[in-house]
Amino acid sequence: MVKNLTPNLGQRYRIIALISVIIFILDQATKVWVQFTIPVWGKGLTIIPGFFDIVHILNRGAAFGFLNRHDIDWQRPFFIIVSLIAMAIIASLARSKEDDGPFYSAGLGLILGGALGNLLDRIRMGQVIDFLDFYLGDWHWPAFNIADSAICVGAACLLISFYQHRRKRVPNHI
Repeated sequence: MVKNLTPNLGQRYRIIALISVIIFILDQATKVWVQFTIPVWGKGLTIIPGFFDIVHILNRGAAFGFLNRHDIDWQRPFFIIVSLIAMAIIASLARSKEDDGPFYSAGLGLILGGALGNLLDRIRMGQVIDFLDFYLGDWHWPAFNIADSAICVGAACLLISFYQHRRKRVPNHI
């Protein structure tokens, strides 16, 4: 007999809540550490020379520096509203009757935790703290944070879940 590994609705809520709380705490703790350890826009902490530093960058825009401009002032309310809409969508998806497996709950929890982490920064400071700086030579990937990482990994988990669910529903044709 195969045990059903998919959680019921109550378990799904607990999984999503646990993952989102862990991500939120990790995100906020790392941002506080960066705030008190590394000067804003100053010399960062080299972790892997020529590849990875921890820096302190303030970002008014979205993930990876998108719309990080000081000549526009609508980013704060816009991204607060987007975060609230994303959380409402996550709540709706979490309540759905159909269970798409462990990647589904993990994805929702990761996205929710990331959204909450960046939302708190935007409400508190009007911007988020980015600090993970990957680069090769003079080429830098835009700095990001734990919340951004969780949102991206969560989106990948949801895509995997949707793909797995679709494969279950569509029979293989020979």
